[in-house]
Amino acid sequence: MLNHAHDTAEYDEDGAPLTPEGDVPLTLAEYTDIIREIEAQPPWRGAADREMDYADGNQLNSDLLRANADLGIPPAVEDKTGPMMLALQGYETAIRTDWRVKPNGNAGGQDVADALNFKLNEAERHSKADRACSDAFRPQAGVGLGWVEVSRSSDPFEYPYQCVHVHRNEIHWDWASKKDLLEDARYLRRLRWMHPSRLLSIFKEHRELIKQYGKYGASWWSTAESIETLEGGASTGLRNSWNQARGWTVAEDRFYNPLTTEVCVAEVWYRRWVEVGVLTSPDGRVVEYDENNQAHNYAIATGTTKYTLATVARVRRSYWLGPHCLHDSPTPYAHRHFPYVPFFGFREDGTTVPYGYIRGVMYQQDSLNSGSALLRWGMGAVRTERTKGAVAMTDEQYRKQIGRRNADIVLNPAAMAQPGARHEVIRDFQLTDQQFRMLDDARGAIDRIGATPNAFTGRPGTARSGQQEDRQVDQANQGLGRMMDNHKAARTQVGELLLSMIVEDIGDSAQAVVIPGDAVSAERTIHINKPEIDEVTGYPYLSNDLQRTRLMVGVSDAPSSSTYQGQQLNALSEATKSMPPQYQSIMAQYLVALTDIPFKDKITEALRAAAQQETPEQIEARIAQAVQDALDRSGLEVKMREIALKEKKGDAEIEKLMREAVNIGVQTAFSAMQTGTQVAQMPMIAPIADKVMQGAGWRPTPGGVDPNIPVADTTAAMNIKSPYIQGEGPELEAEAGEGAATEVRQNTSPQFPPVPQDGPSAMQGIETSSTADNLQAA
Repeated sequence: MLNHAHDTAEYDEDGAPLTPEGDVPLTLAEYTDIIREIEAQPPWRGAADREMDYADGNQLNSDLLRANADLGIPPAVEDKTGPMMLALQGYETAIRTDWRVKPNGNAGGQDVADALNFKLNEAERHSKADRACSDAFRPQAGVGLGWVEVSRSSDPFEYPYQCVHVHRNEIHWDWASKKDLLEDARYLRRLRWMHPSRLLSIFKEHRELIKQYGKYGASWWSTAESIETLEGGASTGLRNSWNQARGWTVAEDRFYNPLTTEVCVAEVWYRRWVEVGVLTSPDGRVVEYDENNQAHNYAIATGTTKYTLATVARVRRSYWLGPHCLHDSPTPYAHRHFPYVPFFGFREDGTTVPYGYIRGVMYQQDSLNSGSALLRWGMGAVRTERTKGAVAMTDEQYRKQIGRRNADIVLNPAAMAQPGARHEVIRDFQLTDQQFRMLDDARGAIDRIGATPNAFTGRPGTARSGQQEDRQVDQANQGLGRMMDNHKAARTQVGELLLSMIVEDIGDSAQAVVIPGDAVSAERTIHINKPEIDEVTGYPYLSNDLQRTRLMVGVSDAPSSSTYQGQQLNALSEATKSMPPQYQSIMAQYLVALTDIPFKDKITEALRAAAQQETPEQIEARIAQAVQDALDRSGLEVKMREIALKEKKGDAEIEKLMREAVNIGVQTAFSAMQTGTQVAQMPMIAPIADKVMQGAGWRPTPGGVDPNIPVADTTAAMNIKSPYIQGEGPELEAEAGEGAATEVRQNTSPQFPPVPQDGPSAMQGIETSSTADNLQAA
């Protein structure tokens, strides 16, 4: 039976439904208010559908074709909008980058990030995330909005996660939301048309309601079968539904198609704001407080975390069939977002209506199509001048025949015989330069105001050199910067939702993630949530704890397309050519890694094996090292060291003896010179020296002979006056006489200036600087 909580609602003084407090289901009054609010939103979807028709080539509507057919103008379409959109889609594919997971400020979380990065890239491939984002990019660039659903797959035989592109007309959201990813939106509604038989397999508890609704639509409550069922004695679970359907005033055609008997099911995601306690750890982690968690209570008691109250949003999901709520429950996902990611292009400043590039080129596209149609019609049109009754056929037959290349016109002889009768066919239509210029201007305007100039699409443009061509491509990329930045943000959000489901499914269970190697890196295994014991404290813990690692999803800066890899290969090849041969062998394996060869791993292994082969110099060094190791093991090196030490000791002793001999010779010569000096100054000591040496045992050859030291004939000069003057005697005292004072020597060295003489002074005796007046004459 349906919940009674959906039947009642409270209203304020103005009649608007009040939002219930707390995490409670959506009421019927709230849902009705959401529908009224959606109906009051700006009507932009019809214009968006028309703009996408231009991108699909449907640029002539039925009224225009009918009017042109009445005038004989053939339909003509020169599509410039479709190629522009295809070029933008190709550009998005060319610059597509992969997701990467990195630790958000946690030390030691790189292994966990690498493991989840591998899991996320696997989910990116199998969930068709790249294809879904590319499909959403087309309406994003064209009309300003695309949607991607990120959810779990209901089929157990398929991949657990799926990413699906959703048409923009299926989703309505809170128009008051200010954020591009709808983090602050109150609700989001998706409408799905499906057959009642499919609903019966999903909502089995509402089988009777779905059957009646599938047969009679929203007015099922007024049918005789329903009334008889309600009057019976059996409980069918339709009584509350009957009251809801009878009192609902929303038009039936929005939720029921009587031709196909399909019903429209509304999937409503909405937020409830509640006040909860949160814990903030010193590293910045914020978790909701759980009073049943002893770790939370211990953290509060010890003061390691900060407890605060905060108002947070709870996400809930409900399904509605007309006014009937089929299901309402909290979100089945661990994240706090809606599972639908919007891809916004541009938005109007005042109304926030989304729009894209097609809006700006529609007028020029219409001008080009109409100009081409008029030119083609003018080239085949003719003008006739005839008098009444000149032809023997009706006017309608004549007009159809005259425009044909093989026209057969039958003239009326009687009418043509009348004076002034004439029949003339004039083909004077000529193409002028103004008409050609008008078409060229329309084509050029689309290129100028569109998102893809000639250089961007490969068509010849105004560039006259490769540098100008590159500059124009860069300018085109700058023009797409805002659009691609929005696409990158939305695509990152898709990766965040996928990562959230991966982390939720792994939970606390231990798991080994094997990351396959490639042509450069080797294969490795990362263990997540591995139970271990602390060696110091003995407490168990989880290494690479997934739940405690803060992660963040980003988009790699390097595109993953084959075109970009080819450009990298060419650039790296040119750089490798200029390297020395020893570096080229190292770079060879990286060059192979950038190729798409299926067996590039084997080529890399062969290159590594070849690089490990030894050169002749390395072989010689290895042999020398082996000989040295053998000598070390045999003990010969110790003996060789002893011999070397003895040899060095002998050399040192010989050198010492030689130095002692030289020293003795020098001492002997010096002694001899001293002896000669003494004998020359004092000849009377020579005989005494002979006796002394004789007594000391001096033994000449032959021995026992008197040394007979020679005596000088003259005495050596002593007390020589300085400076010495030739011709003056050696005795200083002889000139002054015995007892005279010695004169103070004057400074006559050329290295020093002479001492200046002092003037008259009152000082006497020893007070003066001269010694001549120190002693008084006798």
